[in-house]
Amino acid sequence: MGNYFGTDGIRGAFGSDLVNPALAFRLGSALGGYLKELNPKLPINAVIGRDTRGSGPALADALIQGLNQHGVIVHDIGVAPTPAIAQALLQQSADLGIAITASHNPATDNGIKLFDGSACKFNDVEEARIEALLDAEPEVPQELSQPESYSLDAAAFYINYIRSLMDKNCLKGWKVVLDLANGATSQTTPAAFEHWGAELVLIGDQPNGQNINRDVGSEHPELLGQAVVTHGARLGIAHDGDGDRLVVCDEAGAVVDGDILLGLFAIHGLRAGTLKNDTLVATIQSNLGLDHAVREAGGTVVRTDVGDRNVARVMREIGANIGGESSGHIIFSDNATTGDGLVAAVKLIDLMCKAKQPLSQLRREVCLFPLATNNLRVAEKKPLASLDTLNSAIATIEKDFGEEGRVLVRYSGTEPKIRLLVEGKDQKRVADALKGLENAVCCDLDVVVH
Repeated sequence: MGNYFGTDGIRGAFGSDLVNPALAFRLGSALGGYLKELNPKLPINAVIGRDTRGSGPALADALIQGLNQHGVIVHDIGVAPTPAIAQALLQQSADLGIAITASHNPATDNGIKLFDGSACKFNDVEEARIEALLDAEPEVPQELSQPESYSLDAAAFYINYIRSLMDKNCLKGWKVVLDLANGATSQTTPAAFEHWGAELVLIGDQPNGQNINRDVGSEHPELLGQAVVTHGARLGIAHDGDGDRLVVCDEAGAVVDGDILLGLFAIHGLRAGTLKNDTLVATIQSNLGLDHAVREAGGTVVRTDVGDRNVARVMREIGANIGGESSGHIIFSDNATTGDGLVAAVKLIDLMCKAKQPLSQLRREVCLFPLATNNLRVAEKKPLASLDTLNSAIATIEKDFGEEGRVLVRYSGTEPKIRLLVEGKDQKRVADALKGLENAVCCDLDVVVH
């Protein structure tokens, strides 16, 4: 990660040194310069959209003004889910896509996600070049021209595409609870489900610029579960603020773990012959039970670093068509280049219909392993390779567990913490192993106790 970009674009409190209109203008200008480097003689096109945060329009205007400095033609989508912005980029054959969003973060935050001409998120090398250009940008001029852009109703195109994935009125008789997180999906997801004939109960569908993700959405599925039970719904669906995640509750109101969803998609894809290369891509955070369930069904799980852009990259490299994170970022590359919570919901409903089983029964096909975690605050992040006691403890646990367990130890990317995770088939062995790791950390590092 660089000075500006994190695991998924730029993100921080609006008004901070990282997220403000002045930096957005300079970033827009740096992006325009970067695109001109790549295509010096061609006209450059960009699409830009945002979620429902009150700070979005100011950032959008500043980015557009920066892009205008280099003559970039900008198509302004307005409020739309991030996957709709990626789709619009391809539809317009644009060179750049910008989503102004802080995803599941509170309304006080905002951020910027970037997509290249293939609607894929920028890689580390591209981000490093953009950061260098950004650092070289001069201060913002005192007087700026009005932002120049063209309106584009990408949300309508996105809705029509999603609707085409299932037959009209195919969900007649279904009652579904939708939690839209007061975010970018507040109009798009209900429009699709209404077309399919579902009876809807809506939560978090009244965005006011300040309430995105506030006690609703993918990070707060409690209301969703309660509403499913209260209204006797067949399914509960929640998105995050920009619509690239899916969190679901079964008909009993219980949240279905994201790894269980990934496992169901892989297992049923294997049975139908639609899982390319018989391979699912997941991250190092996913539960080991996912690997075992997919392996028993005849498939393989390939793991990569945390971040949906890493999942998408590996999927492209190995020719996989399903991958994702346990957080609910699920990518179906036959339908989208990035995580799409609504596409994932369509795939889940299709699976339920074909299996002719309720989700509470389907979820039993994937059994997750018991796990134990702890995050210890440390005074200094010494190189993990230099921690002899800890490495010895890890080796002992891994030898003891064999293929029936795993250990994951890493430093937090944003906090002075070391993160410990142990998974295995037996709960007591897992708890004992975590205790051993904690003791080893205390021997090798100065643990800060509050």
